[in-house]
Amino acid sequence: MSTLTTPAATDTAVDAPVFSVENLWKVFGPKADRVPADPELTALAPAELRSRTGCTAAVRDVSFDVRKGEVFVVMGLSGSGKSTLVRCLTRLIEPTSGRIAIDGEDVLGMDKARLRELRRHRASMVFQHFGLLPHRSVLDNVAYGLEVQGMGKAERRARAKEIVAKVGLEGMEQRRPGQLSGGQQQRVGLARALAVDPQVLLFDEPFSALDPLIRRDMQEEVVRLHREEGRTMVFITHDLNEALKLGDRIALMRDGQVVQLGTPEEIVGSPADDYVREFVREVPREQVMTVRTAMRPPESADEAGRGPAVAPDVTVSEAIEAVARTGTAARVVDDGRCLGVVDSDALLGVVAGTNTGTNGAAPKPASAVPAQATGSKAKADTKADAGEEVV
Repeated sequence: MSTLTTPAATDTAVDAPVFSVENLWKVFGPKADRVPADPELTALAPAELRSRTGCTAAVRDVSFDVRKGEVFVVMGLSGSGKSTLVRCLTRLIEPTSGRIAIDGEDVLGMDKARLRELRRHRASMVFQHFGLLPHRSVLDNVAYGLEVQGMGKAERRARAKEIVAKVGLEGMEQRRPGQLSGGQQQRVGLARALAVDPQVLLFDEPFSALDPLIRRDMQEEVVRLHREEGRTMVFITHDLNEALKLGDRIALMRDGQVVQLGTPEEIVGSPADDYVREFVREVPREQVMTVRTAMRPPESADEAGRGPAVAPDVTVSEAIEAVARTGTAARVVDDGRCLGVVDSDALLGVVAGTNTGTNGAAPKPASAVPAQATGSKAKADTKADAGEEVV
């Protein structure tokens, strides 16, 4: 395997992916290496491959990038390969072939020492089963990774105490895991991963064993932490609602392959095939799709200056409320400019699935019109564009 070189620093370095995965395969079984190299075998369906070779391709020719600061969700049913995939990222499971890089550095070319450094400092895993040490307190469980790194006792306990408070467990530092609820134990697991200040957090179905209400609380915790810290996250789940709630982008897997990769809006608005279409059939479209999907160019400067103002990332559901409240079409306003307008017919078309824009994406306006184009509306629009009435 050739070694990837770290890219030279450039003005666009901030846009470089944190993780980059190319043509990744993980095959279990005898002589697994032959499968990715043989076009005849790679073309076989999973059952045929097992019958002919005794091998199972858990991950099949997967490629994607994880961007800095995003929540990248890998979603699929049991057996789709999602958990195998996330373990391949740090070689907890050794890939059969392909390329994995973190910040341009070849993960498959790392020696044992470099791999330990990756797992201890750069990419921390949060598992479904918490893996807490039962004889240690909450504080010492959280500090465990820092202890492994060699940090002094006073310093690591101070750091652990700070993280315990961050995840909402202040006052429980001296409790043992057996004295905690499932949700509290998972918060300890999350705190332990955060304590080492990793570049990337890897979540392997961390909330699937929790009760629905506790699960929702933990999802909100992830949203809050991401909002506050902007940390890159890779999140594995079998729950579509969880994926749509958390993900900036979603890779949907089936039989080891990624069948669609896109934003929640792209996946709900433009399913790649019948499998994805069936997956998203029951999703309330108005809660996922944004007004970009339903907007059209303003027909005149006057239209660009009338009606309530909404931001481009406002959901259709929120926009429907604004339109119903005022009885007029809403303006989609960004940075003081009207990108388009949405009316009740277009919004209801999104709900019904008859209006998906262009391939699920927002139709482009002919040109952006200043939101304060009409003199009679200038005063009111100034307030709206300043955010006072923007939904």
